[in-house]
Amino acid sequence: MLYALAKSLGSEDGFNDVKAYLTSPLVKLVIWALLSALLYHMVAGIRHLLMDSGIGETLEGGRLGSKIVIAISVVLIVLAGVWIW
Repeated sequence: MLYALAKSLGSEDGFNDVKAYLTSPLVKLVIWALLSALLYHMVAGIRHLLMDSGIGETLEGGRLGSKIVIAISVVLIVLAGVWIW
């Protein structure tokens, strides 16, 4: 991704090359996979911040929190897929 950013900022031809690559279904799938991992990691990190503040530290709270993390992550991942495709 950093290579694509550097190439697109280098020249107009580089920008057009990166733009053409980003229309490929394989590249879109890779970007979606990377964004999905980032979104899940972000939501799980927020859960851990809440647990550090004393919310959801019990066994039942942990189970509920993990289900909420998965549900929110699925929604965000689907929205990211709609945005990318």
